[in-house]
Amino acid sequence: MSLTDSLRWVMATLRFGRARSALTAVGIAIGIAAVSLLTSIGEGVRTYVMEEFSQFGTRIIAITPGKNITGGMGGLLSSVRPLSIEDSHVLARLPFVDFVVPVVQGTGEIEYGQKGRNVDAFGVGADMPSAWQFAVAQGRFLPRTQPGARSSPYVVIGHRVKRELFADNNPLGKLVRVGGMRFRIIGVIEPKGDMLGFDLDDALYIPADLALEMFNRDGLMEIDVVFSPATDSTTMSAHIINALKSRHGREDFTLITQDQMLSSLNSVLSVLTLSVALLGSISLLVGAVGILTTLTTSVRERQSEIGLLSALGATRRQVMSLFLGEAIALSTFGGVCGLLLMFVVVVITSLLAPGFPLQVHLPFVVGALVLSVLIGLVAGALPAYQASSLDPIVALRSE
Repeated sequence: MSLTDSLRWVMATLRFGRARSALTAVGIAIGIAAVSLLTSIGEGVRTYVMEEFSQFGTRIIAITPGKNITGGMGGLLSSVRPLSIEDSHVLARLPFVDFVVPVVQGTGEIEYGQKGRNVDAFGVGADMPSAWQFAVAQGRFLPRTQPGARSSPYVVIGHRVKRELFADNNPLGKLVRVGGMRFRIIGVIEPKGDMLGFDLDDALYIPADLALEMFNRDGLMEIDVVFSPATDSTTMSAHIINALKSRHGREDFTLITQDQMLSSLNSVLSVLTLSVALLGSISLLVGAVGILTTLTTSVRERQSEIGLLSALGATRRQVMSLFLGEAIALSTFGGVCGLLLMFVVVVITSLLAPGFPLQVHLPFVVGALVLSVLIGLVAGALPAYQASSLDPIVALRSE
């Protein structure tokens, strides 16, 4: 029996039982569509989160007060020297440092006339727009202050704050109250949108030293250092550690590089994608059981046909390959239908909800198709073996 004859026999068998073949393929189609969709959602979420965290740049090192590895009562009772604005001035003088941003964050009410709203208030330095890749749409950002000098009471507001308090009027030069302190508006940040549910436009920016007073804090929440492409995060981290240890006397701070954060996020989200795919693959078991049941029943119904094939000279290997070919054809057809169903859902979702994080990758599509073939191969192995093990005389006697 040639390969062409084998393919004709398989296709003729499938056409003969159209309804049964279609129902069997539906189980595989649903499973493949579920796995592909869930994997695409997981990959879309991973890409979305990575892009959101990368929008502030990739050469950032965040320094936070306190060592993140402590043990015993000593770590609990020992005091932690907070990060200061003077620390940020020292770090700004290190080699390969482009920008340094001291950060203090809190919530405050901004009031203008009879209007007011609670917003996120950030105490930052003059390098913030360059370091965080923000642009000023109107006016200018906070001016640079000499070390040791008190900053002027200026404020830069987000786009939504400007719209809510001033509508279409020009806010530059207006006096507002933030947390009970008077500030003059000197700039408006361009629209940034949301990041992981946080509205970046519903915020304001004031000098870090004034924010420390406003929030009654002893030290900064964080210092962000943006370094030059001429060096790497490992070398830059070593410079930062040496500089701060010489000031603090010990390493009572924690460094988090953008590479570490993105790597950790990528690992977590990749595991999430895999877990979602495995959860969806449970539905593939239904399709595999369907193929196993269909072919087992087919072997019992077609014993005389199997016996005739054997009597005409078909070997056990050829009989097994015929039934395996039928199983693979069923699963492949179901896999293709499942992928088509997945693409239809993706197109409809992109039209109805363009912002939904759904991303289809070609390797996932190819992997889903290969998976459907493997399911057919595994599910059809037992019925194929049973068919090849039939005694030709016994099989012909069943006619």
